[in-house]
Amino acid sequence: MLYWAAVFFVIALLAAIFGFGGLAASAAGIAKILFFVFLIFAVVSFLFGRRSPAA
Repeated sequence: MLYWAAVFFVIALLAAIFGFGGLAASAAGIAKILFFVFLIFAVVSFLFGRRSPAA
């Protein structure tokens, strides 16, 4: 998921450089959403991913 956020960020940068403002805004919005979804999944994974066996 973080990979796709980075891909959309690069697309947004390239679109902004070449003057495609609407496409750049859309790609940046998608990258932002994917990044926050990744953060949520990462936090949940860190909290509930490894549990020690009950003694």
